[in-house]
Amino acid sequence: DVQLQASGGGLVQAGGSLRLSCAVSGFTSDDYVIGWFRQAPGPERKIVSHIRSRDGDTHYADSVKGRFTISSDNARNTVYLQMNSLKPEDTAVYYCAATEDTGSYWYIESYEYDYWGQGTLVTVSS
Repeated sequence: DVQLQASGGGLVQAGGSLRLSCAVSGFTSDDYVIGWFRQAPGPERKIVSHIRSRDGDTHYADSVKGRFTISSDNARNTVYLQMNSLKPEDTAVYYCAATEDTGSYWYIESYEYDYWGQGTLVTVSS
C-alpha cells in the first residue's frame, strides 16, 4: 500500500520559515508526482506545488512562487516543501499527495491524485 506521512507544520510568525516533509512508501511506479496542497477553512484543497519524479519538473501556485521550494530526496523517499517569507494567508492544513505520472494531467487539481497523507497544520501569526 502507498503511504504518505506529512510532518513539519507548526506556529510561526510572519516572515518566518518552515520545512514540511512528506515520507513516501509503497510506490511501485518509477514515474509519479508528489504534490503539496493546502486547505484553509472551507472544502477546497488547492495546489501549492508539485514535483514529477521522471524529470524533476516542478510547479508552483502563483501565490507561493519565489517563497516556497519543493525538492525530493530519492534516497530517503521524502519530498520537502521549504516555505520562506511566510504570510498569515499561508495559514492552512497542508497535505501531501501522490499519483502515478501518466502524463495525462496537469496535476494541479486534488482529484488528479490517488493517495493522500494526513494533514499538517501551518499557522502564521501576524
